[in-house]
Amino acid sequence: MNESTILIVEDEPNIAEIVSLYLKRAGYQPLVIANGEEALASLQNQLPDLVILDVMLPGMDGLSLTRWLRQRSNIPIILLTARGEEVDRISGLELGADDYVVKPFSPQELVSRVKAVLRRVKPNESDQNQETLRIGEITIDPRTRILTLTDVEVPLTAKEFDLLYLLARHPRQVFTRDQLLDEIWGLADYIDPGTVTVHIRRLREKIEKSPSEPDHLQTVWGVGYKFEP
Repeated sequence: MNESTILIVEDEPNIAEIVSLYLKRAGYQPLVIANGEEALASLQNQLPDLVILDVMLPGMDGLSLTRWLRQRSNIPIILLTARGEEVDRISGLELGADDYVVKPFSPQELVSRVKAVLRRVKPNESDQNQETLRIGEITIDPRTRILTLTDVEVPLTAKEFDLLYLLARHPRQVFTRDQLLDEIWGLADYIDPGTVTVHIRRLREKIEKSPSEPDHLQTVWGVGYKFEP
């Protein structure tokens, strides 16, 4: 039985009920809240293991909640966005959301996303067998899922860590965006390739001395990205 608590912040009762039902069937413990203010109060009291967050909420919207959460925690966030609202998806990813699902969506697809994100947040046996990478002032430890830069811990979301570790584990190998989507998100057919671009940009802001002229996370124009040690 899975003991992970999932907070669902959704003001449409039918959607909230269906998502809650499918999460229960998958063994999770869902908690439903219908507006941003109540969600904020709940999060200030206790953090769940993952948040499913509708962008369009009455009162405090989902992007504002994402910003508030990311200033205080790296718990996974999956956004629910309206079809065609690409600006919301990009804004959410830039604020630090781990993933998004576009309405209308398959509840089973959402549960699959939840499982995938939580697997990457919680170290497992395979993580214990992976080596710690040390590249100059950068240390990436897959067992603790901690990145340190000149001995200072740098907070990363689950997807940011996985993306950086994958690239750094294969120095100078060029990955296309589709390859990175398959490896990190596992659902390339459902995710906008721009998601990779946003995560690369966020990583550059965190590890590069000059994000606009990166030393490590380099773009190979017309192909994809590589890690230069």
